[in-house]
Amino acid sequence: MSEWRTRTKLVHEGIRRSQFGEMAEALFLTQGFIYPSAGAAEARFIEAGEDEFIYARYGNPTTRMFEDRMAAIEGTEDAFACASGMAAINGALSCGLKTGDHVVAARQMFGSCLHVLKVLAGFGVEVTLIDGADLENWRGAVKATTKICFFESVSNPGLEVIDIKGVSEIAHAVGALVVVDNAFASPIFSRAVDLGADVIVYSATKHIDGGGRVLGGVVCGTRDFIRGPLETYVKHTGGAMSPFHAWLLLNGLQTLDLRVRAQAASAKAVAEAIDGHPHVNRVIYPGLPSHPQHALAMAQMGAGGTMLGIDFEGGKEVAFRFLDALDVVSISNNLGDAKSIATHPATTTHKNLTDEDRALIGITPGLVRISFGIEDTADLVEDIRSALEVALGECGEAG
Repeated sequence: MSEWRTRTKLVHEGIRRSQFGEMAEALFLTQGFIYPSAGAAEARFIEAGEDEFIYARYGNPTTRMFEDRMAAIEGTEDAFACASGMAAINGALSCGLKTGDHVVAARQMFGSCLHVLKVLAGFGVEVTLIDGADLENWRGAVKATTKICFFESVSNPGLEVIDIKGVSEIAHAVGALVVVDNAFASPIFSRAVDLGADVIVYSATKHIDGGGRVLGGVVCGTRDFIRGPLETYVKHTGGAMSPFHAWLLLNGLQTLDLRVRAQAASAKAVAEAIDGHPHVNRVIYPGLPSHPQHALAMAQMGAGGTMLGIDFEGGKEVAFRFLDALDVVSISNNLGDAKSIATHPATTTHKNLTDEDRALIGITPGLVRISFGIEDTADLVEDIRSALEVALGECGEAG
């Protein structure tokens, strides 16, 4: 199975069939499991076998199929499924930290990730936030007590690309783990393990589901980490994934490669169509040569991804006019969906940050984040251009 290519793994890896030989993955809606004897129950609590389960908070056959498939496509030894992307982030960071430990993190990240770091700091973990796009900042921040270097491989929402290999070399030199939130890259454009990352986290709510149906998260890493501190922390704090959500996510994985590549192609087409518009401060897309980390993005992911940023000169007023003029693209705060979605980060996902903190990570009042779906590319280009014309009060083409 390890020799299978990604699309084949996305369909077949990790399947566990019951005695009925079902074609589709089975949904085991059970929270508990029966033991043939008291001695068997005792033995299982001492050490459960590969296909032996105790309680759904600890594991479930359907959830385990999802974990095995994720580990296979990510190239890690194991994975653990969590109730949400943030449960996965919290678990990956918290399970191995104690008072006095040090974490270095890129400040360019999702507001909830920054909140988790704030909570850890309240428990006595030293947290240093840096501009993660500059490797010199990582070199200057790590020290003997550094246990984790944490960042988003592509930041939310500014789309800065962090050098996974460079940060990994710096972190490993002081014995620190590299924890990467890879949600924007998706498993399709991920080479995080090959580049040195130790722990890779996904919000499965995004591209992996792809249908806007469920919450989910997953942590991928070595078996010692996943079945050691991570599993112990998550199963006792209650952040495990439900079997029903795992079943839906298994179905989402089957079309992941097809969807994400189509989404990235549309994002690239729209970026090229509107790049250089005279009344737009920036078109932010890692696949454009104008992006500051374009070469790194191509080397690290091989594509620009599914997300695009537009920074309007006129600030919030113009951004809102643009959002309200969209037809195909919906206004919401999710991403990675089969449907295209636009978000105004300053007033939604990152509204709880101070104006100063938003400015530090490039979130202006005029910034709009767009997650491209699988609609026809031509319709998406036309929708964005039309909304630009309305927002900017122009009659001609917006490209």
